[in-house]
Amino acid sequence: MTGETRKVEFDGSKGAKLAAALELPAGRPRAYALFAHCFTCSKDIKAAREIARSLRARGFAVLRFDFTGLGGSQGDFANTNFSSNVDDLIAAADFLRAEFAAPSVVIGHSLGGAAAIVAATRIAETKAVATIGAPAQADHVIMQLKDEEEKIRDRGAAVVQLAGRPFEIQAQFLDDLKKQTVTDCAASLKKPLLVLHAPLDETVGVENATEIFVAAKHPKSFVSLDTADHLLSRTDDAHYAGEVIAAWSARYLPPAEEDPAETRRPDTIDGGVAEIMKDKKFAVSASAGDHALIVDADKEDGGDGLGPNPTRLVEAALAACSAMTVRMYARRKNWSIDELKVSVTRAEGEDAHLTRALEKSMAVRGDLDDSQKARLHEIAGKCPVHRMLADGVEIRSKMV
Repeated sequence: MTGETRKVEFDGSKGAKLAAALELPAGRPRAYALFAHCFTCSKDIKAAREIARSLRARGFAVLRFDFTGLGGSQGDFANTNFSSNVDDLIAAADFLRAEFAAPSVVIGHSLGGAAAIVAATRIAETKAVATIGAPAQADHVIMQLKDEEEKIRDRGAAVVQLAGRPFEIQAQFLDDLKKQTVTDCAASLKKPLLVLHAPLDETVGVENATEIFVAAKHPKSFVSLDTADHLLSRTDDAHYAGEVIAAWSARYLPPAEEDPAETRRPDTIDGGVAEIMKDKKFAVSASAGDHALIVDADKEDGGDGLGPNPTRLVEAALAACSAMTVRMYARRKNWSIDELKVSVTRAEGEDAHLTRALEKSMAVRGDLDDSQKARLHEIAGKCPVHRMLADGVEIRSKMV
């Protein structure tokens, strides 16, 4: 199953813009999942990327993001801690809930796994939680800082080297880690839990998996990652983890709804075809998928006007796609729309066949306040045709 990686951003717990990547499968997502990366890592570390895309290949939409002050996200890492990471996960869930659908699955790697357990207790819609190489207690991280802990506490903060990079760690970070109760949260989770861990993990020993598993209530499962390292640096190990999570979590999700997109001919096959009509000047017999139509030049341009001209079709496609996207979003949000009309014309003064600017207007009527109408206007600009035209499309042409 193919899909796309969409760049998005949202407001984190400390007000900074957090950079994220949303893996979207082709067709309707089986469910939405939220992924928390490892300590001082980023959303683009191989494990996060490959696990998310493995899930995407099985119909899951997955949001992976950079915690505050890391990767492409704004904010100061020195002012963050485990609690703020959990709050960032809650903010990510809020973003998914508002823009798409709340996460049914929460996944975390290493310290992100501990954060996932804690955050899942605060995300009501979560139906399954999976951890990968997670520590049983958040203060396990202090082991990586043991040579610097005294300096950090004496000075209130110190710059330490982690994975070859400098990070400022404050004493409040250490204090926050020590007050976390990950296993207590696992015990009170009341959601299915999958614990994945490599027996040979030298960073977070497998005994941590035992502690989490023993603390958790049923249903719970454990899967060994065999010879994988802590970071799942081998692609096959990351893919295996993603496949296991997808298969396991499906047991706890509602039955997949049939998606018409899965039963129709793919858009990439014979998407648009046109053949000349021998007894006409310009008119062509065209098809869009399984739908036939005639496309012609306007009479003032020498045609017979038997159908819309090509540029009108582009305008109509943009209008239709915008209207469909807005309607789908409103339905998902349970917003009432009584009337919706989208109009697209070329900008004043533009040549019909060489226009460089299109003007789109939308009229919507229903039980909507101004903020909802503004949101629908924004959503109209995210429809596939709008993005195709605005972002530019490479056209590869050949003679056959």
